[in-house]
Amino acid sequence: MQLPLRFDMTITRADFRRLLPAAVNQVHFIEEKDAFVHSERGRGWRIGIEPLPQLRLGLIRLERHRLSVEFAGYADEEIRNFMARFEMYFRRGGG
Repeated sequence: MQLPLRFDMTITRADFRRLLPAAVNQVHFIEEKDAFVHSERGRGWRIGIEPLPQLRLGLIRLERHRLSVEFAGYADEEIRNFMARFEMYFRRGGG
């Protein structure tokens, strides 16, 4: 798995913050201006969040963000499991 993982999401920051605890299995994290950060026992993760221009579909405007996920001290299998859970909680219809 090539790190950091980067992808774009059509989601408000408020919705991302609301869904994140379940997506990361309720572990404690700190919200910073441009990231959500978890650290414990010499390892951790950082999910950077950067606003993107709105997605415009006719009169509809949707908030978008670019995420960058970084890990320190995790084995590849742990990262795959983390990302599978994360994607399950944030997956939406549309492919």
